[in-house]
Amino acid sequence: MAPFELAGADNLFELTTALVGVASESFAEAALVERLEATLAGFEHLELTRVGDNLVARTDRGLDKRVVLAGHTDTVPANGNAVPRVDGDTLWGVGSADMKGGLAVMLALAGNAAESPVELSFVFYAREEVAAKHSGLGELIDARPDLLEGDVAILGEPTGGQIEAGCQGSVRLRVTLVGQRAHTARAWMGTNAIHRLGDLLVAVAAVEPRQPVILGCSFHEAVQVVSVSGGVAGNVVPDEAVIEVVHRFAPDHSSAEAEQVLREMLAPHLGPGDLVEVVDVASAAMPAVDHPFIAGMIQREGLSVDAKLGWTDVARFSEMGVPAVNLGPGDASLAHTAEERVERRSIEASYRALSGAVAAAW
Repeated sequence: MAPFELAGADNLFELTTALVGVASESFAEAALVERLEATLAGFEHLELTRVGDNLVARTDRGLDKRVVLAGHTDTVPANGNAVPRVDGDTLWGVGSADMKGGLAVMLALAGNAAESPVELSFVFYAREEVAAKHSGLGELIDARPDLLEGDVAILGEPTGGQIEAGCQGSVRLRVTLVGQRAHTARAWMGTNAIHRLGDLLVAVAAVEPRQPVILGCSFHEAVQVVSVSGGVAGNVVPDEAVIEVVHRFAPDHSSAEAEQVLREMLAPHLGPGDLVEVVDVASAAMPAVDHPFIAGMIQREGLSVDAKLGWTDVARFSEMGVPAVNLGPGDASLAHTAEERVERRSIEASYRALSGAVAAAW
């Protein structure tokens, strides 16, 4: 596989265009990873480790501090935008914002890492855009957690070159309410499980979301019913109704506390035979804006700081004891759309912020 051409900050936009030109839909990242590996193999200051379709490049000069820069190599399926298109200083194409602009920044920093005052790890991982059980970062955590060790981590998710700190967690429960079947002509002989949902749905809709401010970052929780199912036939009183309810919670609560909030809200509307099951749990991550590496970068570059209301892999690093934030080029609201694009200035601003932070260290 031919390597990508690296020229530091001088060709970041062109490098991003080349990256977008290599298709890497989830589960089909191998071709891109092989080119990344061929590119980084040319640098003597980097030690490369390949684990499946995950690639880690690290410096090892005996320094006592290490910064991890991480990004996913996969994209969602193309939507008429598989071929990159450049219009002036705007690059259009699937993955341009999420997150091949971030990968370009990582590659450029890796090429210039020989004289860094801190050790650097560059983690290119697969399958972020699909179910968590397939995550390449999760695969690395299970197989080679040592490759992810560091004092602080930066995830190259699209943030417009600013800081999105921490992330909210998520707990999703499946609630099954039971009833008793009967013929709809004799409905009084049964119990309609769907009707029993009424009070529960009203209770969920009435929840006042918490909006805690943590280290200056304003989070905004949510409780939402995200699916409803039930019914047997047009002439049968339904004996079962199922909903799934999700709680997006701020990082001052643990997953267990967030689950308990949901269960306490649901409890008054449950009866004998009803069932509550945990479907999915994702931990939250505290903002790391008080870490000296992050704080210094914010101050030097005048970066804005917002709370990450969604979930990202900063949570996985946080669980490993590595404080992490999101910073990368591109607009997250354009990710996964046919209009996905990234601006030259956004890529260059992200590189400037990260290269300056690495040079200054802490």
